[in-house]
Amino acid sequence: MGRVVVEVMPKPEILDPQGKAVVGALPRLGFTQFSGVRQGKRFELEVDGEVTPEILEQARRAAEEVLSNPIIEDVVAVTDASADAAVPQRAGLA
Repeated sequence: MGRVVVEVMPKPEILDPQGKAVVGALPRLGFTQFSGVRQGKRFELEVDGEVTPEILEQARRAAEEVLSNPIIEDVVAVTDASADAAVPQRAGLA
């Protein structure tokens, strides 16, 4: 089974209230090294079989037409996640 990851972010000119809230909270929690935060969305699309260039193109079209709002968001990445040999562990999960 293949997996395509789509990442969507607010356009740079769009205010990001969630990112602003997070960047304000980080120093209060002892994380002083971060000066900015932008919060986006990540979608994981599973496909039967291999992820082909055609599947990636369909995923990009779906991202642009369904998964994002093109007025305020940009599709920043559409990648074949099934090609990753090692899947990174999520924070706090073993």
